[in-house]
Amino acid sequence: MSTASTAGADVRRDIPPVEIENVSVRFGAIKALSEVSFRVEPGTIHAIIGPNGAGKSTMFNVLSGVYRAAEGQVRFGDDRLDQMRPYQIAGIGVARAFQNIALSGGQSVAENLMLGRHHLTKAGFIAAGLRLPKATREGKVHGTRVAEIAEFLELGDKLHTPVGVLSYGDQKRVEVARALCTEPRLLLLDEPVAGMNAEETARMAEAIREIRSALGISVVLVEHDMGMVMSLADQVTVLDFGRRIADGTPAEVQRDPEVIRAYLGSGDEIDPAEAADAAATGHHTGHHTTETPGTPS
Repeated sequence: MSTASTAGADVRRDIPPVEIENVSVRFGAIKALSEVSFRVEPGTIHAIIGPNGAGKSTMFNVLSGVYRAAEGQVRFGDDRLDQMRPYQIAGIGVARAFQNIALSGGQSVAENLMLGRHHLTKAGFIAAGLRLPKATREGKVHGTRVAEIAEFLELGDKLHTPVGVLSYGDQKRVEVARALCTEPRLLLLDEPVAGMNAEETARMAEAIREIRSALGISVVLVEHDMGMVMSLADQVTVLDFGRRIADGTPAEVQRDPEVIRAYLGSGDEIDPAEAADAAATGHHTGHHTTETPGTPS
Protein backbone atom coordinates (compact mmCIF):
# COMPACT_ATOMS: atom_id res chain seq x y z
CA MET A 1 0.00 0.00 0.00
CA SER A 2 1.36 3.38 -0.99
CA THR A 3 1.92 6.13 1.51
CA ALA A 4 -0.54 9.00 1.31
CA SER A 5 0.74 12.53 1.02
CA THR A 6 0.68 14.56 4.20
CA ALA A 7 -1.11 17.39 2.39
CA GLY A 8 -4.50 17.32 4.05
CA ALA A 9 -3.82 13.77 5.25
CA ASP A 10 -1.89 14.18 8.47
CA VAL A 11 -3.02 12.07 11.38
CA ARG A 12 -6.10 14.04 12.28
CA ARG A 13 -6.35 15.83 15.60
CA ASP A 14 -9.90 17.10 15.08
CA ILE A 15 -11.69 13.74 15.17
CA PRO A 16 -14.49 13.69 17.75
CA PRO A 17 -16.15 10.50 19.01
CA VAL A 18 -19.43 9.27 17.57
CA GLU A 19 -21.96 8.84 20.36
CA ILE A 20 -25.11 6.84 19.61
CA GLU A 21 -27.55 7.21 22.48
CA ASN A 22 -30.77 5.19 22.81
CA VAL A 23 -31.54 5.26 19.08
CA SER A 24 -34.82 3.67 17.97
CA VAL A 25 -36.16 3.46 14.41
CA ARG A 26 -39.66 2.34 13.43
CA PHE A 27 -41.18 1.28 10.14
CA GLY A 28 -44.87 1.33 10.89
CA ALA A 29 -45.45 -1.17 13.67
CA ILE A 30 -41.99 -2.68 13.24
CA LYS A 31 -39.17 -1.47 15.47
CA ALA A 32 -36.01 -1.91 13.38
CA LEU A 33 -33.77 -0.49 16.11
CA SER A 34 -34.62 -0.46 19.80
CA GLU A 35 -32.76 1.91 22.14
CA VAL A 36 -29.33 1.16 20.68
CA SER A 37 -26.34 2.87 22.29
CA PHE A 38 -22.61 2.64 21.62
CA ARG A 39 -19.61 4.92 21.15
CA VAL A 40 -17.05 5.05 18.34
CA GLU A 41 -13.73 6.27 19.72
CA PRO A 42 -11.74 8.73 17.59
CA GLY A 43 -9.33 7.15 15.13
CA THR A 44 -10.56 3.57 15.63
CA ILE A 45 -12.01 0.90 13.37
CA HIS A 46 -15.44 0.03 14.75
CA ALA A 47 -17.47 -2.84 13.27
CA ILE A 48 -21.24 -3.29 13.47
CA ILE A 49 -22.16 -6.94 13.02
CA GLY A 50 -25.11 -9.26 13.47
CA PRO A 51 -27.16 -11.87 11.65
CA ASN A 52 -29.35 -10.87 8.70
CA GLY A 53 -32.19 -8.61 9.79
CA ALA A 54 -30.34 -7.44 12.90
CA GLY A 55 -30.60 -3.72 12.06
CA LYS A 56 -27.06 -3.06 10.81
CA SER A 57 -28.07 -1.30 7.59
CA THR A 58 -30.74 0.66 9.44
CA MET A 59 -28.09 1.95 11.86
CA PHE A 60 -25.82 2.89 8.96
CA ASN A 61 -28.67 4.78 7.32
CA VAL A 62 -29.21 6.71 10.56
CA LEU A 63 -25.50 7.60 10.74
CA SER A 64 -25.53 8.88 7.15
CA GLY A 65 -28.83 10.76 7.41
CA VAL A 66 -30.89 8.50 5.15
CA TYR A 67 -33.21 7.50 8.02
CA ARG A 68 -34.39 9.62 10.92
CA ALA A 69 -34.39 8.16 14.40
CA ALA A 70 -37.78 8.07 16.13
CA GLU A 71 -36.00 8.35 19.47
CA GLY A 72 -32.51 9.01 20.75
CA GLN A 73 -29.65 10.98 19.22
CA VAL A 74 -26.39 10.61 17.32
CA ARG A 75 -23.61 13.04 18.13
CA PHE A 76 -20.43 13.62 16.17
CA GLY A 77 -18.65 16.12 18.37
CA ASP A 78 -20.92 19.15 18.60
CA ASP A 79 -23.06 18.06 15.63
CA ARG A 80 -26.29 16.08 15.84
CA LEU A 81 -26.26 13.69 12.88
CA ASP A 82 -29.82 12.60 13.65
CA GLN A 83 -31.03 16.14 12.88
CA MET A 84 -29.13 16.61 9.61
CA ARG A 85 -29.71 15.73 5.97
CA PRO A 86 -27.22 13.56 4.07
CA TYR A 87 -25.59 16.53 2.26
CA GLN A 88 -25.16 18.35 5.57
CA ILE A 89 -23.58 15.28 7.14
CA ALA A 90 -21.17 15.04 4.20
CA GLY A 91 -20.33 18.70 4.75
CA ILE A 92 -19.04 18.09 8.29
CA GLY A 93 -16.69 15.30 7.22
CA VAL A 94 -18.71 12.09 7.13
CA ALA A 95 -18.35 9.95 3.99
CA ARG A 96 -19.99 6.67 3.03
CA ALA A 97 -18.91 3.98 0.58
CA PHE A 98 -21.87 1.86 -0.44
CA GLN A 99 -22.23 -1.91 -0.65
CA ASN A 100 -23.73 -1.68 -4.13
CA ILE A 101 -21.19 0.05 -6.36
CA ALA A 102 -22.55 3.44 -7.43
CA LEU A 103 -19.94 4.55 -9.94
CA SER A 104 -20.20 5.91 -13.47
CA GLY A 105 -18.88 3.02 -15.53
CA GLY A 106 -18.28 5.07 -18.66
CA GLN A 107 -16.12 7.63 -16.88
CA SER A 108 -12.51 7.19 -15.86
CA VAL A 109 -11.33 6.50 -12.34
CA ALA A 110 -10.09 10.10 -12.12
CA GLU A 111 -13.45 11.51 -13.19
CA ASN A 112 -15.29 9.37 -10.65
CA LEU A 113 -12.89 10.42 -7.89
CA MET A 114 -13.21 14.07 -8.82
CA LEU A 115 -16.92 13.84 -8.01
CA GLY A 116 -15.86 13.35 -4.41
CA ARG A 117 -14.15 16.75 -4.49
CA HIS A 118 -17.28 18.59 -5.61
CA HIS A 119 -18.29 19.97 -2.21
CA LEU A 120 -14.72 21.21 -1.66
CA THR A 121 -14.73 23.24 -4.87
CA LYS A 122 -14.94 27.00 -4.35
CA ALA A 123 -14.83 28.19 -7.95
CA GLY A 124 -18.31 28.51 -9.40
CA PHE A 125 -19.76 26.60 -12.33
CA ILE A 126 -19.34 29.56 -14.68
CA ALA A 127 -15.71 30.13 -13.66
CA ALA A 128 -14.95 26.48 -14.28
CA GLY A 129 -16.74 26.50 -17.61
CA LEU A 130 -14.82 29.56 -18.76
CA ARG A 131 -11.55 28.10 -17.47
CA LEU A 132 -10.81 31.21 -15.44
CA PRO A 133 -7.39 31.21 -13.72
CA LYS A 134 -8.83 30.67 -10.24
CA ALA A 135 -10.84 27.67 -11.40
CA THR A 136 -7.86 26.26 -13.32
CA ARG A 137 -5.58 26.52 -10.29
CA GLU A 138 -8.18 24.92 -8.08
CA GLY A 139 -8.71 22.13 -10.59
CA LYS A 140 -5.00 21.33 -10.55
CA VAL A 141 -4.99 21.17 -6.75
CA HIS A 142 -7.94 18.77 -6.73
CA GLY A 143 -6.42 16.73 -9.54
CA THR A 144 -3.21 16.32 -7.54
CA ARG A 145 -5.15 15.18 -4.49
CA VAL A 146 -7.17 12.72 -6.57
CA ALA A 147 -3.93 11.24 -7.93
CA GLU A 148 -2.52 10.92 -4.38
CA ILE A 149 -5.58 9.10 -3.11
CA ALA A 150 -5.64 6.83 -6.16
CA GLU A 151 -1.99 5.96 -5.59
CA PHE A 152 -2.71 5.34 -1.91
CA LEU A 153 -5.32 2.72 -2.85
CA GLU A 154 -3.14 1.19 -5.58
CA LEU A 155 -5.21 2.71 -8.37
CA GLY A 156 -2.58 5.13 -9.64
CA ASP A 157 -2.00 3.24 -12.89
CA LYS A 158 -5.76 3.11 -13.55
CA LEU A 159 -6.60 6.81 -13.27
CA HIS A 160 -7.51 7.13 -16.94
CA THR A 161 -9.20 3.73 -17.22
CA PRO A 162 -13.00 3.62 -17.53
CA VAL A 163 -14.38 2.23 -14.28
CA GLY A 164 -16.64 -0.17 -16.15
CA VAL A 165 -13.73 -2.29 -17.39
CA LEU A 166 -12.07 -2.69 -13.98
CA SER A 167 -12.29 -5.85 -11.92
CA TYR A 168 -14.92 -5.99 -9.18
CA GLY A 169 -12.26 -5.63 -6.48
CA ASP A 170 -10.79 -2.55 -8.16
CA GLN A 171 -14.25 -1.00 -8.50
CA LYS A 172 -14.86 -1.48 -4.78
CA ARG A 173 -11.56 0.31 -4.07
CA VAL A 174 -12.60 3.14 -6.39
CA GLU A 175 -15.80 3.44 -4.32
CA VAL A 176 -13.71 3.77 -1.14
CA ALA A 177 -11.28 6.17 -2.85
CA ARG A 178 -14.14 8.43 -3.91
CA ALA A 179 -15.33 8.57 -0.30
CA LEU A 180 -11.79 9.48 0.79
CA CYS A 181 -11.72 12.27 -1.78
CA THR A 182 -14.24 14.14 0.36
CA GLU A 183 -11.50 14.38 3.05
CA PRO A 184 -13.66 12.76 5.74
CA ARG A 185 -13.11 12.63 9.46
CA LEU A 186 -15.49 9.65 9.70
CA LEU A 187 -15.63 6.97 6.99
CA LEU A 188 -18.63 4.64 6.81
CA LEU A 189 -17.94 1.42 4.89
CA ASP A 190 -21.01 -0.64 3.98
CA GLU A 191 -19.87 -4.26 3.45
CA PRO A 192 -16.55 -3.28 1.82
CA VAL A 193 -15.55 -6.87 0.95
CA ALA A 194 -18.96 -8.21 -0.12
CA GLY A 195 -18.54 -10.36 -3.22
CA MET A 196 -14.75 -10.30 -3.11
CA ASN A 197 -12.46 -13.32 -3.35
CA ALA A 198 -9.87 -14.05 -0.66
CA GLU A 199 -7.09 -12.05 -2.33
CA GLU A 200 -9.31 -9.01 -2.90
CA THR A 201 -10.59 -9.23 0.69
CA ALA A 202 -7.04 -9.24 2.06
CA ARG A 203 -6.12 -6.19 -0.05
CA MET A 204 -9.20 -4.28 1.10
CA ALA A 205 -8.54 -5.15 4.76
CA GLU A 206 -4.99 -3.84 4.41
CA ALA A 207 -6.31 -0.69 2.72
CA ILE A 208 -8.66 -0.05 5.65
CA ARG A 209 -5.81 -0.48 8.12
CA GLU A 210 -3.71 1.99 6.12
CA ILE A 211 -6.58 4.49 5.96
CA ARG A 212 -6.88 4.50 9.74
CA SER A 213 -3.12 4.52 10.29
CA ALA A 214 -2.11 7.13 7.70
CA LEU A 215 -5.11 9.45 7.86
CA GLY A 216 -6.04 9.07 11.51
CA ILE A 217 -9.76 9.04 10.75
CA SER A 218 -12.46 6.95 12.38
CA VAL A 219 -13.82 4.03 10.36
CA VAL A 220 -17.18 2.39 10.99
CA LEU A 221 -17.99 -0.68 8.94
CA VAL A 222 -20.81 -3.13 8.50
CA GLU A 223 -19.51 -6.48 7.30
CA HIS A 224 -20.57 -10.14 7.14
CA ASP A 225 -17.03 -11.51 6.77
CA MET A 226 -16.40 -12.27 10.44
CA GLY A 227 -12.84 -13.45 9.92
CA MET A 228 -11.99 -10.08 8.41
CA VAL A 229 -13.90 -8.17 11.10
CA MET A 230 -12.27 -9.96 14.01
CA SER A 231 -8.77 -9.40 12.64
CA LEU A 232 -9.38 -5.76 11.71
CA ALA A 233 -11.69 -4.04 14.19
CA ASP A 234 -10.65 -2.37 17.43
CA GLN A 235 -14.19 -2.50 18.76
CA VAL A 236 -17.28 -4.49 17.72
CA THR A 237 -20.95 -3.76 18.34
CA VAL A 238 -23.30 -6.70 17.84
CA LEU A 239 -26.96 -6.18 16.96
CA ASP A 240 -29.73 -8.77 16.98
CA PHE A 241 -33.37 -8.08 16.17
CA GLY A 242 -32.65 -4.36 16.44
CA ARG A 243 -31.12 -4.54 19.90
CA ARG A 244 -27.52 -4.17 20.98
CA ILE A 245 -26.56 -7.48 22.53
CA ALA A 246 -22.81 -6.97 22.89
CA ASP A 247 -20.14 -4.29 22.60
CA GLY A 248 -16.43 -4.78 23.15
CA THR A 249 -13.20 -5.97 21.64
CA PRO A 250 -13.32 -8.80 19.07
CA ALA A 251 -12.13 -11.27 21.70
CA GLU A 252 -14.80 -10.14 24.15
CA VAL A 253 -17.72 -10.38 21.72
CA GLN A 254 -16.63 -13.81 20.47
CA ARG A 255 -16.94 -15.11 24.02
CA ASP A 256 -20.24 -13.39 24.77
CA PRO A 257 -23.04 -15.92 25.38
CA GLU A 258 -25.66 -13.71 23.69
CA VAL A 259 -23.51 -13.41 20.57
CA ILE A 260 -23.07 -17.17 20.47
CA ARG A 261 -26.84 -17.65 20.76
CA ALA A 262 -27.52 -15.04 18.07
CA TYR A 263 -25.24 -16.73 15.55
CA LEU A 264 -25.86 -20.38 16.42
CA GLY A 265 -29.27 -20.38 18.08
CA SER A 266 -29.93 -21.26 21.71
CA GLY A 267 -29.01 -24.65 23.06
CA ASP A 268 -26.91 -25.74 26.01
CA GLU A 269 -25.54 -28.64 24.01
CA ILE A 270 -23.33 -26.30 21.94
CA ASP A 271 -19.71 -26.22 23.05
CA PRO A 272 -18.86 -22.55 23.86
CA ALA A 273 -15.39 -22.70 22.30
CA GLU A 274 -16.77 -24.20 19.09
CA ALA A 275 -19.56 -21.63 19.01
CA ALA A 276 -17.19 -18.71 19.51
CA ASP A 277 -15.02 -19.97 16.67
CA ALA A 278 -18.08 -20.31 14.44
CA ALA A 279 -19.14 -16.74 15.24
CA ALA A 280 -15.66 -15.51 14.34
CA THR A 281 -15.75 -17.25 10.97
CA GLY A 282 -19.23 -16.08 10.13
CA HIS A 283 -21.08 -19.40 10.49
CA HIS A 284 -24.56 -19.17 11.95
CA THR A 285 -27.90 -20.92 11.80
CA GLY A 286 -29.57 -18.15 9.83
CA HIS A 287 -32.34 -18.05 12.42
CA HIS A 288 -33.69 -14.80 11.05
CA THR A 289 -32.53 -14.55 7.49
CA THR A 290 -36.08 -13.89 6.33
CA GLU A 291 -36.52 -10.14 6.56
CA THR A 292 -39.75 -8.25 6.76
CA PRO A 293 -40.21 -6.01 3.68
CA GLY A 294 -39.09 -2.48 4.42
CA THR A 295 -36.78 -3.43 7.26
CA PRO A 296 -33.17 -3.40 6.08
CA SER A 297 -30.55 -5.67 7.58
